Amino acid sequence: MMEKLVIEAGRSEAHYWRDLWRFRELFGFLAWRDILVRYKQTAIGVAWAVIRPLLTILIGAGIFGGLAQLPSDGVPYAVLVCAGTLPWYFFSSALSESANSLVGNANLISKIYFPRMILPASAVVVAFVDFAISLVILGGLMLWYGVMPSWRLLTLPLFILLGFVAAMGPGLLFTALNVKYRDFRYIIPFVVQFGLFISPVFYSTTAIQERFGDTGRVIVALNPMVGIIDGFRWAICGTTDIHWPSFALSTGLSVLLLVLGVWYFRRTEKTFADVI
Repeated sequence: MMEKLVIEAGRSEAHYWRDLWRFRELFGFLAWRDILVRYKQTAIGVAWAVIRPLLTILIGAGIFGGLAQLPSDGVPYAVLVCAGTLPWYFFSSALSESANSLVGNANLISKIYFPRMILPASAVVVAFVDFAISLVILGGLMLWYGVMPSWRLLTLPLFILLGFVAAMGPGLLFTALNVKYRDFRYIIPFVVQFGLFISPVFYSTTAIQERFGDTGRVIVALNPMVGIIDGFRWAICGTTDIHWPSFALSTGLSVLLLVLGVWYFRRTEKTFADVI
């Protein structure tokens, strides 16, 4: 039996989260549509999901590992950089794609009702597909350098889930802001580029701790990506322990940003169709 959608005045808050579940097929359709068209009419297709992070890994390993001789926590430097680059690319792609998801679907928003949160959420799923494909780089590097995974690798899905949390919060916030203030389409690339250098992608947070102590490592953890990257390296490389105070701070900020993003998105959602 086909379900009926009933829109009641003043009851949007009560039905919103239930409607997210009822529109799950639309969520799947939008995500699948974006996956199909993402590399349409490109010469090498989904290989771009591997080439982009691979180039970053090679350049980072060559400059910071080869020239700067940064410490690598007892693992090949390329593996260390790869374990930081892949979650960062997932976060940056999810942030960029979700921030433009409402503006890119303006015609759909102005014509029919559905929970608008479906659009940025589906964009994050598309970024995750790219991330899953790019994991072949990590597997290849570990095989090349003879790095054997330990039982810690079983915890990797937990850190991937944390990556979803970290991406959704800022993604929802920038999505809502981008609808009202189109300046954010210029700000977001700058945020992504700047974030690459303040995140421990090309260096280990243990190096920060050795130079500045526990206080320095906790200050660095004000970046939500620190906990995720450290978690990835702990699960993949298995050579260092997690610094729990900084991990807890980073994770707490990710959750806080998610709550803030959901709150602001819901607060401004009713105006999207008029403003966009």
